[in-house]
Amino acid sequence: MQRHGVKVHTRSFIVMVHVPTVASTVPTRLGVTVTRKVGNAVQRNRIKRVVREVFRRNRDLFPPADVVFVAKRDAAAVLGYDEVLRQVKGASRALSRAGEKAAERARQRAEAETA
Repeated sequence: MQRHGVKVHTRSFIVMVHVPTVASTVPTRLGVTVTRKVGNAVQRNRIKRVVREVFRRNRDLFPPADVVFVAKRDAAAVLGYDEVLRQVKGASRALSRAGEKAAERARQRAEAETA
């Protein structure tokens, strides 16, 4: 993910988008990472729940790829459903471009493996 993914930054998250080489068979998947540097356990779990709920209700905002949210340190301070949704909507164009770029990288990797 780190090597082949494309990163999109929002105020509270780094969003990584990765398209596996067999993208046609894999649905959009979500991963959420919140390190111990971000608040206490209650705050970290709330961040994960809110991000999952935004993803569940708004799948059309995400590209058909693997999407991983990595919370930044200030994520716990500004977090709420509306704020996360606002950040995702604000980054939706960048996410779709990242999905296209990740898909192109996946095609190049697949061609390199067969060559």
